[in-house]
Amino acid sequence: MNCKNALRGLLCLFFLLMVSIPENFAQDKKAISWKDVPSWKSISPGSVQYSPDGQWIAYGMVPVEGDGEVIIQHTSDPSKKKVFPVGSSSNPTISFSENGRWVAFKEYPKEKDRKAASKNGGKSLKEKLILLDLQSEFKKTEYDNIASFAFNGTSSSHLAINLSKEGANGDAKGADLLIIDLSDMKPHNIGNVLEFAFNKKGDYLAYTIDAANKSGNGVHLYQPTQRITRILESDKATYRSIKWTEKGDAFALLKMMEDKAYKQDQGKVIGVKNLPNPELVLYDPKADSSAFPKDFTISPNRQPMWSEDLTRLFYGIHPLVAAKKDEKNEEKKEEEEKKEISEEEKLERIKSDSTIKSLSDLQSAIAKLDSTKKKSTDNKNDATKPDMTIWHWKDSRLQSRQQVLENQDKNYSFWAMYDVAKAQHISLQDSSMKELSILPKQKYALGSDIKTYELDINLDGQNYLDFYVVDLSNGERKELFKKFYQPNYNSRPRASEDGTKLLYAEDGHFYIYDLRTGQKTNITANIPTSFVNEEDDRNVEKPMNAPLGWSSDSKYVLLRDNWDIWQVPVVGKGTAVNLTQNGKKDKIRYQSRYSLDPEEKGIDLGKAVYIRMYGENTKKSGIAILKPSKSGLNAGAEVLIWKDMNVGRLSKAKNADTYFITMENFSTPTDYFVTNANLDSPKKLTANAPESDKYAWSPGVRLVDYVSDKGDSLQAALFLPAGYEEGKKYPTLVYYYEKLSQTLHNYSNPGFSGTGWNPGVYTSNGYAVLIPDIVYTLDDPGMSAVWCVLPAVKEALKTGVIDEGKMGLHGHSWGGYQTSFLITQTDMFKAAAAGAPLTNMVSMYDLIYWNTGGGNMAIFEASQGRFRGGPWENWDSYLRNSPVYHVKNVQTPLLMLHNDKDGAVDFTQGIEYYNALRRLKKPVIMVQYKGENHGLGKLENRKDYSVRMMEFFDHHLKGNEAPRWISDGIERLKLETHLEKRAF
Repeated sequence: MNCKNALRGLLCLFFLLMVSIPENFAQDKKAISWKDVPSWKSISPGSVQYSPDGQWIAYGMVPVEGDGEVIIQHTSDPSKKKVFPVGSSSNPTISFSENGRWVAFKEYPKEKDRKAASKNGGKSLKEKLILLDLQSEFKKTEYDNIASFAFNGTSSSHLAINLSKEGANGDAKGADLLIIDLSDMKPHNIGNVLEFAFNKKGDYLAYTIDAANKSGNGVHLYQPTQRITRILESDKATYRSIKWTEKGDAFALLKMMEDKAYKQDQGKVIGVKNLPNPELVLYDPKADSSAFPKDFTISPNRQPMWSEDLTRLFYGIHPLVAAKKDEKNEEKKEEEEKKEISEEEKLERIKSDSTIKSLSDLQSAIAKLDSTKKKSTDNKNDATKPDMTIWHWKDSRLQSRQQVLENQDKNYSFWAMYDVAKAQHISLQDSSMKELSILPKQKYALGSDIKTYELDINLDGQNYLDFYVVDLSNGERKELFKKFYQPNYNSRPRASEDGTKLLYAEDGHFYIYDLRTGQKTNITANIPTSFVNEEDDRNVEKPMNAPLGWSSDSKYVLLRDNWDIWQVPVVGKGTAVNLTQNGKKDKIRYQSRYSLDPEEKGIDLGKAVYIRMYGENTKKSGIAILKPSKSGLNAGAEVLIWKDMNVGRLSKAKNADTYFITMENFSTPTDYFVTNANLDSPKKLTANAPESDKYAWSPGVRLVDYVSDKGDSLQAALFLPAGYEEGKKYPTLVYYYEKLSQTLHNYSNPGFSGTGWNPGVYTSNGYAVLIPDIVYTLDDPGMSAVWCVLPAVKEALKTGVIDEGKMGLHGHSWGGYQTSFLITQTDMFKAAAAGAPLTNMVSMYDLIYWNTGGGNMAIFEASQGRFRGGPWENWDSYLRNSPVYHVKNVQTPLLMLHNDKDGAVDFTQGIEYYNALRRLKKPVIMVQYKGENHGLGKLENRKDYSVRMMEFFDHHLKGNEAPRWISDGIERLKLETHLEKRAF
């Protein structure tokens, strides 16, 4: 055979082999590894912005670690798309002008520069502003060293940029402010600007000056179009906290002046109205000796505001604290005075001392006088004071809680108001009514106080409050509710949009309270459903489902039972209407309303209302619409989208009938779609996670129905491993945290979580993942996991997906508790990883939740713990549900994460369980990251633990060789080298 024929034959053989290769083999993709994750790019949800005209979308595409980009694209013309580098930021700041022509975003320092700066002592790095003209082929203008920026509202004619303060400029707090005229791009520079704010229309800019030595400090009003500046007031003071009215016809701010007699500045309130010929209203409490409390001043910690009718100014006040005298100067002065007196006294005493007969007698007398002086000085109390805390049983809040709230308590301020016409200050609250909310239209305020019940609330978690109504025409207060029970926040009074009525819940019903008449009306007594959240299994009485809100005309409220949405009249004799109708029958939960207008005041029943739907048994999700009628909304929801996916966000362009939705499933990244008001034929705009096609992902999900040992019908989500083949069994991880089967269609973006867990990464690496629901029986939080998780696993085994000999458990926090408990009750799992677990319910009950400073007892009795009473009232339940008391039963190798600064589950819980297992020579490894809290915060720690946990499961469930840290541990002296080798 000649060479040509031989070559031709080899090529034919090659092509025949290629044709014969199974399609799935030819298209095999690699599993994503943890080392692939740092460069993984995806859309930052918080960065996504839409132009008000609906023609543009902008978003950040950012990596887990490294430099990202901002993408600007047209919503109907794919050719109009541009990508810009944005540096290192997980959530880039992006803003469109109101007319949709301009978009601006920050460009951040690069990751390498951040790391270099960190090594050099945290050197300050600069940020840029990128301004794009979308009508001129993305024409770009850059501005260096910026701090903040804003377009001028609906006018869209100017851009304000506050530059970062550079160099030493005395004690000036302000920096340059650039006002860019977008018609010709000419900048106008204003120096030493501390704060600035456009009104809604954008025809006025209020700003404050803070210069060196306070020279020229003041508040100015600038008209960008006319380039006219007015100095409204100037003084050696700090002007701050500008707040425009919603209409943009007036604004208020504070004027703070130094007073060396006090630790705080003395404050004044300024109101500006009657534009374009501004009228200033100044309230100075120091000049008000009759109404303003003399030991108080205006607080800088509450932004002042005008009433809607511009008749009153509202502001905060707080107590003054006297400044300490300069002790060193005072002591020096005192010593000098003593020295002068003592020399004269010394001479007189010596002259009159008849016992002095010789030189030695004289020396003794002088020494005696000096020692007397020293003794007098020594009597001064200059001892170092101790650093300590006194914990008293009558403290309504634990000392630890007081410490957490110390700054908040120091900076707390009380609402007050100034009636302009009467030139009268009125205090609206004091320490006997700690909370106050000013209601819409500023006719009334709603006050509350927990002081009487605070100790008991912190002990047993059952919440009670006293409520008050304050008449804002005169400041008079009257009691509304005494010892109001609040099983959850949904019972709390909430005001109508006209500010005259309150909706609240009591004993399983919703009521209306008319603030004008004092009349109380039960509005749900005759409705044939319950609005109590029947699935809340905590130890509280009749917790309510969250109301959707008031109608904009204050005539109706929209309430939600466990399935449907009801339109309930609050005035007249109207009848409540079930708007969605089929929720309970078809097991569809109409969960929430999409608020499409951020400036809305209540629910406009004259417009279509969009509702999120969720299929309780199918896990489908979608969006339905309720259309308006003459009497509110029509009964019967029209389904617009209903899919075996997670249909998430729904947004609307501010000034156009252009709508945006997001959709995803477990293995398909969250993408953004553009559509119309009927959500017809949504068009995909984005390509999230652009690298995802390189890797293998789960081919699908299954829903497992099962019945708990207590007879509850529950479900579990089963995620198939990448490359799944029917009939083949796979190593499986079981993960849980109360109820999570609803995450069946949720996308899991690869990343390093604070708990080391990422289901998408595990399925990519050949694991099946099972997530069962857990419901709870009071007094048995641990046994509830046994009664729910084990039946779920047994039912899931019937699918043939799970290898019963290669199953692992993982949970974090409360899920970590369930894990540490389950392995004391069963040996069906071959490995378990528990993050920050509670392990001794008796000792944990009396410990402190350090992140808040509160005690755990309230959590145990009325929240997640689900116990009735403390251990001494219920020993059997606490012992029965504590992992550490059943530790001798553990046969499962355990990897435990517990950090020394865990502020939620005390570190001693991990130590106690670890030492008990170690004492019994059970296979346990505990990893501790120094200084970390309840979850891992530092990226290097999140990376490390993610890798370790997968290595642990790979060894026990896949049979991979154990790394040395698993087989033998790492000696302290070798740890540094071990960590250096593993870092990536």
